[in-house]
Amino acid sequence: MDLVEVLPQLHMFRFRIGQAYLWCDGADLTLIDAGDSASAAAIGDGVRALGHDPARIRRIVITHGHRDHYGAARELADRYGAEIIAHTLDAPVIRGERPVPEPDLLDWERPLYAHGLTCPEAPPTRVDREVTGGEELPFGDGARVVHAPGHTTGSIALHLPGHGVLFTGDSVACADRVMLGVFNVDRAEAAVTFRRLAALAPRTVCFGHGDPLTGDAAAVMEAAANGG
Repeated sequence: MDLVEVLPQLHMFRFRIGQAYLWCDGADLTLIDAGDSASAAAIGDGVRALGHDPARIRRIVITHGHRDHYGAARELADRYGAEIIAHTLDAPVIRGERPVPEPDLLDWERPLYAHGLTCPEAPPTRVDREVTGGEELPFGDGARVVHAPGHTTGSIALHLPGHGVLFTGDSVACADRVMLGVFNVDRAEAAVTFRRLAALAPRTVCFGHGDPLTGDAAAVMEAAANGG
């Protein structure tokens, strides 16, 4: 696992497949996504390496119900007493009550999708709080939940307007360039979501896959969302 500073309050944990983020409000910590099921120990070690106590992880916000995003959430929450938060439409998948919906794959996405399935399966994981979009969560001076359907029906983004930070989950990706995320269940809806997220004009954008965007983020997001 690589540990990358994005902002003084924000660090990225980068795994073999995917990544998660740690937001620090003083001693109180929030995880955005949790890596795969083998990531719990590395995340705990990474939190300690930053000088924090993992027992201060108050919440784990899951952007969507894919194995590389919530795999370690149950172990981390059980170990440190964190609350797990996810959208009500993806919560049944996360809890293991429903199968993961099959994406509508383009031909060039198929080998990437097969590679993604090498990530270990996630265990059924409780969801302590279900959200639908529009809620404000108590971190980052008011983190707003944005329903971001398309990648999955219950995908969410998180917007911290006081800090100009946007977490997109897999709705948007950065692979040499900022682009629509892959493996979408509804590509047209995902494109609409991309444009709505770009309209938030963030200064820093953190993706589920790819390096964070920290320079000219609003302009880059707007151009990419509109095919530029």
